[in-house]
Amino acid sequence: MDDEKQFTDSTEKATGITSEPEMADPAGRRKSVALNIVENPLKRSTPQQTIVDAQAYAESHGMAEHAALFGRGALVARDPDKIETIAELDEEERAALLYERDHKWHGPFMLWYSISLCAIGAATQGWDQTGSNGANLSFPQAFGITGSGRNEWVVGTINAVIFLTAGLIGAFIVDPLNHYFGRRGEIFITAVILTVTPIGSGLAQSWEGLFAARFVMGIGIGAKNATVPIYSAEMAPARIRGALVMFWQLWVVAGIFLGFCANVIVKDTGDISWRLQLGSAFIPSFILGCGIFFCPESPRWLMKHGKYDKGFQSMKRLRDHPIIAARDFYYSNVIYVEELKLARGAGYFSRMWDCFAVPRIRRANYGASTVMIGQQMCGINIISFYSSSIFERAGYSAEQALYASLGYGAIQVVFTIPTLFLIDTKGRRTLTLITFPLMCIFLLAAGLSLLKDTGSRGAQIGPVVLFVYLFTIAYSLGEGPVAFQYSAEVFPTIQREQGMAWAVCINNTFAGVLSLTFPRMQTVMTPTGAFGFYAGLNLIAWFMVFAFVRETKQLTLEELDQVFSVPTSKFISHELTVWLPYFLKRHVLRQNIPKPPQIIEKEEKVAKVIYE
Repeated sequence: MDDEKQFTDSTEKATGITSEPEMADPAGRRKSVALNIVENPLKRSTPQQTIVDAQAYAESHGMAEHAALFGRGALVARDPDKIETIAELDEEERAALLYERDHKWHGPFMLWYSISLCAIGAATQGWDQTGSNGANLSFPQAFGITGSGRNEWVVGTINAVIFLTAGLIGAFIVDPLNHYFGRRGEIFITAVILTVTPIGSGLAQSWEGLFAARFVMGIGIGAKNATVPIYSAEMAPARIRGALVMFWQLWVVAGIFLGFCANVIVKDTGDISWRLQLGSAFIPSFILGCGIFFCPESPRWLMKHGKYDKGFQSMKRLRDHPIIAARDFYYSNVIYVEELKLARGAGYFSRMWDCFAVPRIRRANYGASTVMIGQQMCGINIISFYSSSIFERAGYSAEQALYASLGYGAIQVVFTIPTLFLIDTKGRRTLTLITFPLMCIFLLAAGLSLLKDTGSRGAQIGPVVLFVYLFTIAYSLGEGPVAFQYSAEVFPTIQREQGMAWAVCINNTFAGVLSLTFPRMQTVMTPTGAFGFYAGLNLIAWFMVFAFVRETKQLTLEELDQVFSVPTSKFISHELTVWLPYFLKRHVLRQNIPKPPQIIEKEEKVAKVIYE
């Protein structure tokens, strides 16, 4: 770990993270504070120098008319909790800042429009999953690929190909598409692909043609999945970033539900039902492609490409008042400059290699890869891809299986909504640590319920459906919303496209492997064995989250640089020797003991503890 230690020392200077085990008050008492303090880099300068630097920045980047505004915005970014005492602010600016602080969910129309529109694009993936879910009941018969053995692999390959191409091709063309076309342009291109290819799937005349359409569809899904969460994260304010970006997951599950609705609606159309089920997935992408032209470009993307004036104009459309826009835009630039000092290369492959070579970025990669692969390890997609087949195998008719799957989709939508309010209060790490053990229990119980072959039909099938639904509730409150949200926010600006590309590659590639292998797995291991296998993977995923996923709630994208500057060995040691004993004593043994210090805390919160 010597290289991590050396890098951490240099990172402390560059990013402003300092180690402070504890502080003493004047009376000699010791207060528990964070072990590592997230320092605001603007506090290295005096307020007067901060104003001078911000004004010089505005004048040197084509925004001279906003120089005074940037000076005041920099003061607010320097002391965000002291708005009332900043004399340079006028009353209108002070009122806007105080209103923002006291009204967490307040924001301009364009912010909500842009986030909501991007979230609708997520429905494409969910809708396609459930379209193929229902189509699995009939398209194998249409193409003569029923039965076991080779045909099971063919059906699995058709289902899996969109995820394999999404992970292995689509995710890695994100960087050039973003570079040349911007976030908005890339989203439009993928929206066109995802409008055309579902229609092509529905018109396929052979399983080879269906395979080809889904091959191209996967490329569009991978590129879209890697860009839309980044675009949303770069627009959202830190205080509600988790909830806003989580609209992605909400609309994935909404797409799943709408896909199940479409399956039920067209179930009586005869031989063309599977074509309508697959083809209907074009609807959300068509809406996305038409609506994206009205959205502003990402301010951080424009800043990264030297278009500072346009970036600030974009930020103003996404914030309620120019002073808020100036604060957020200038602070983003301050940290971006620090990131450039740590970057080892500017080329595509250099930046990709940095995701594994630079300790701070590697640690973020650990966390993002963990939550992404955890989403496949938990087993949710064996339900999303094959629930109709599973319920039919359990004893339902094909029509009843579609209705049971519709209930599964409805539960995902309903129980994802509470997480909008939990993800920025309880946090990403806490939610996943709580729900993975529950998913293990419920999935195992669902598999064991499949063994019951006596009693009434309801007694046989009811427990299977019940435990599948309980499993889905646990997923919707934890891993489901966290995976893409977490991956979109943890990488620094320079490596954000490469980091998200790798995370999407991990997620979709393993989704493809799951989709490819599950039909055969059911035959070889029986459905109970397959469910038990994924139940065990939930426990492994829990240990991975414990070791590698760090809390990111209510920190700006720039402050996350400092969170991941803590070496992995130090983080794991703290969790094992401090957090875990506290959790067991406080919540299991019910001992009334004080909460130990956090390993990471914002400087402002530490100051409150010290000087209370």
